[in-house]
This record gives sequence, structure tokens and C-alpha cells, in this order.
Amino acid sequence: MSDIENKVNNLISKMNLDQKVGQVLQVEREFITPEEVKTYHIGSLLSGGGSTPGDNMPEDWIQMNDELWAASMEENERYLAIPVIYGVDAIHGHGNAKGAVIFPHNIGLGAANDPDLIERIAMTTARETAATGVDWTFAPTLAVVRNDHWGRTYESYAEVPEIVTSYAARFVKGLQGNFGEENVIACAKHFIADGATLHGVNTGDAPINEAELRKIHLPPYLAALKENVLTVMISFSSWNYIKCHANKYLITHLLKEELGFDGIVITDWDGIDYLSDDYFEAVAIGINAGMDMFMVTERWKLCYHHLKTHIQTGRVAMSRLDDAVRRILRVKYKAGIFDKPRPAQRILSQPPTCMGSSQHRETAREAVRKSLVLLKNNKDILPLNKDARIIVAGKSAHSRGIQCGGFTIEWQGVLDNDSIVGGTSIWEGISKAAPNASLSENLTGEDAHLNKHDVGIVVIGEKPYAEGFGDIYPLGIGLTKAIRPDHMSSQYASDLFAPLNGEESYGTTLNLCELHPEDLKTIQNISSKGIPVIVILISGRPLVVNKELDESEAFVAAWLPGSEGGGVADVLFGDYDFQGKLSFTWPTYDDDNLNIGDDNYHPLFAYGYGLSYRRS
Repeated sequence: MSDIENKVNNLISKMNLDQKVGQVLQVEREFITPEEVKTYHIGSLLSGGGSTPGDNMPEDWIQMNDELWAASMEENERYLAIPVIYGVDAIHGHGNAKGAVIFPHNIGLGAANDPDLIERIAMTTARETAATGVDWTFAPTLAVVRNDHWGRTYESYAEVPEIVTSYAARFVKGLQGNFGEENVIACAKHFIADGATLHGVNTGDAPINEAELRKIHLPPYLAALKENVLTVMISFSSWNYIKCHANKYLITHLLKEELGFDGIVITDWDGIDYLSDDYFEAVAIGINAGMDMFMVTERWKLCYHHLKTHIQTGRVAMSRLDDAVRRILRVKYKAGIFDKPRPAQRILSQPPTCMGSSQHRETAREAVRKSLVLLKNNKDILPLNKDARIIVAGKSAHSRGIQCGGFTIEWQGVLDNDSIVGGTSIWEGISKAAPNASLSENLTGEDAHLNKHDVGIVVIGEKPYAEGFGDIYPLGIGLTKAIRPDHMSSQYASDLFAPLNGEESYGTTLNLCELHPEDLKTIQNISSKGIPVIVILISGRPLVVNKELDESEAFVAAWLPGSEGGGVADVLFGDYDFQGKLSFTWPTYDDDNLNIGDDNYHPLFAYGYGLSYRRS
């Protein structure tokens, strides 16, 4: 037996029921105090999107985590010193925290197809996350997305497992390393087939057979497990009408027994709430399915007491609770949490902060350059001459918030520049490279003039969104009505067309000219005057852009590039070549749900497409 297992067994032998139940809870910071962390022996805490301490500066995070750590480490006849672990969604950099470097969202990194870059991004993310006293990030997302209507498409690297799998281990390695001061715990999510839901509906049902599940959606997890990822988060979605959070076959038999995973299996945000209309019942369903830690919000005390009652009445076996607690303690020992000094005394907590350092920003800028995909380049209009007279327009041209997308400062993202401390907008990057560039006065391009401007750059696309708020719902049906198969119990069945919390969709079509008609108008305001237009598309997925393509001489898919918009200018002006290739098929029509390998595969741009200056 290893030294860690001896420590785990020794500690668990000293724990009473209250202490064990407390370890199983991960409570959102806004619903608990440090005193309650101590009283209830809480095992973990987290920040949801936009949930930040104080002024959201590094010192505020450190102070908060220091207080929570101290509360968990008081030891006497009633309390055992078991340090809490704090988690965040640092999925494209430490996106909750002001001043952090924001990397391109995963869809852009998939286009880069560069595993070495991915590992460096993960290392940088870990460093900036650890610099705020945080121990755990809920990343990487290993979804293989098969329908671009899903609002979380941008969280995926690709529509096929190969790229996702090649990234999984490298991202885990970059985050966890050897668990030194600059490392954090990784979390592979969302297990499993979250990218395969019918119509791409968030939290919906994946109606696929097990062979397809294992062939397409399991390989990235195998790679992450091989790299010893310490935690796995379960998907809100269902597999053949059984909620993944309630699916003992997936959690216990497949993940734990067949694949040998011995770390923490954690729910998603209030994930057990959706297993039954009866919360008492839901708690039992979740832990008996194999959940080890419950991510909970305002009902955390109720969850605590329900779980304790289930143990006392025998509905949940003590052996199941002990297994969950043993996994939690094992992760804390493996990650060195017991040996770390309190957050305020850690090396990265000391000023000056590493967050937003020039080295970190350069890594993000490199990622932007490598993620850009050139879809069109008529007459080799690109690269641009830096002396050209350029008019820059479009609602996304000068908005660091829009280019960062969702999960940035707020859960649903932000629209302004001021919320993103540091970095450059796309316009700012262009203006630094091209002295004769000017920003359209009202961003509409109406002030373009053939005698004054040689070329126009129009930056358009989607506004920030996250999760179900980004769903493109088919047929125009609203997302507020729950539809459940009549033969399915409400205890387990998916509400196939009802995202959580009454989320509304982003729209009813992937056609950009219908989602944002102002974008096409801006392009035409310039092109109609005889000025050639280069379009930069900011989006979390491929969109139907036929009309916008027709009005442009060059077209660049920039995805959601993050805080370092200067990377776009680096490539537009030829300092670097385009090297991004589509990791998602680009459709011609909205009714196309195409993935490479499908029958009748006739996309506008195929998987793997991407021009360069050498191959325009």
C-alpha cells in the first residue's frame, strides 16, 4: 500500500459521520461563510461564473482563499484539519479574474491543432489560477460536438475525437504537472457525450448507441485518465433518456471499475437537482450512482442533512460514503494540498502578481495567430500593406468583451472593453500596426469614402453567450416548454427541449444575416462604395455566412480570440502566415448538420480547410 493510501486510511479512520458528509460538498462561495465551512467540515468551494470576491483583484482572491483555508484547518476535539480545495472555471485562462490573460476559446485552439501550444496554455492558466490561491480548475472540456446549434460548441476543440484526444493529455499535464506551486488540479468534463445531444440542445439527450459513445466520445477521456487527471465532472445531459448524473453504469461501472478511475467524480452546478422532483430522493440517486462530490448552491445545508439521513437509515451505504471521502482525500494528498502553505504564504501569492504578464500575453497572442482560419482571399488581397488607408468597422472591432466570449468576467461574458483589464481589441492591434488606419465613427462604415480608404476591415459576428443561452433552437420553437417522453419517469428523463433555469436561446437559425442583420449592412456600407472589404468573423461556431462572403474579398474565421486581439493584426499584415484549419465543418445551409465522414458530405468548407499566403 502506498504512502498516500496509508495517509488516507489513517485520516478516514478518525472521521465521524458529520466530517465525512461535509467533505462530499462543494459549496458556491456566495452561499457560505468561513465559519460555516468550519462548522460543517466542508470539503470544497467554488466560484460560479461572475462570482468574485471584493474588487476581483488577485489580492481579493488570496484573502478569500486564505480565510477559507484557515477555517478548514482548525483542529481540536471536534474538528480535523482537512484543507478545502477551491475550484473555478478557468477554461480559457482564469476568466473570472480581472487582469488575467484570456486565451482563445477551445474551438479556435482546435483549428490551431498544436498540442505543444495547448500544454503551454494550460501551464499559463495553472500559474495565473494558482496566483489567486485557487487549487482546481474545471478544465479541460473534452466534448466532441456533433451539432453546431449547441450553445457550448465553442468549448469543444473539434467535431471528431482525434484533435480532442491529442489535446486532452497535454492540457492535463500542463495544469497538473508534478503538483508544484504553479500547478492546479485538472477536471475532465463533461462525462459523457455532452456534444451529442439531439438538435444540439443544452442538457438534452444523446440518443446514440454504446458503440458510438465509445468510438467518438470516450477516447479523449482515456487520454486524460492515462495522464492521471484527478477529477471528472459529469454531464448535465442524458444518454438514451437517463440523466448522466443518475447513470450508475457510466459513473461506477464504466468510469470507475472498467477504466480504473480512482479520483473524484463531481456533479455539475446543482446537478443532482434535476434527478428527481423530490430533492431528498435526488441526493440518494446521485451518490448511489457513484457521485463523490456534490457541487451545490443555496440548498447545500439541505443536501448535507439529506445525505446524513440517508446514511443513518441505510438508503446509502456507509461504504459508498467512505469510498467518496477516500477519493476526495486521495486527490488532496496527490495534489499536495495538505503540504501547501496557506494561500497568503504561497510563492505565487506574493507581489508582483504573475497575472497578465507580458510572457503570458505573448503565449495568448501566439494562440490567436495560430487559430485564425483564412476562408477566402480573392486576388491575394491579404496580406495588407501597413501603409494602406484602412477603415475599420463592425460592432466587434473595438470590444475586448465580445472577442473574449462567454465565461469571461461574467458567466455570459461582457460587451465592453473596461471589464477586460489588459490586452488589446482587434482595432487596437490594427491601429498599432497600420498608422493610416482609422476606426469608423459609429462602427457602421457609413463614413467610408473611396477617395480616403483603400480597404475596409469589418469585424462582425456573435455576441457573448454561455451554455443554453447560446443554443440555436431548430424550427423557431421556444426553449421554455419542457417535453418529456410519456413513458419516462420524471426521476430520470431529460427535459429534452428545456435548458436549465429557463434559459432562452441565442436565436432560431445559424444564418448570420438573420441573427445580426446589422453586420451585413456594415459590410455593404463599405463595399457599395467600391472599397474592398476584409471580414473578420467573431463566433463560437461556424455560421451560415454566404451573403457576407459574397460581399467580401477576404474572409477570416477568428472564433473567440480572447484578450490578445493584436494577434489578428500580426497575420493580416503578413508578419505571420495563416495556419489554422477548420476543426468543424462549415455549412452551406442552416439545415446542414454535417460532420466529416457523414454520407452526402457537401459542405461549404470541409473539415481541415484553411488557406494560407502560400496556398491562396
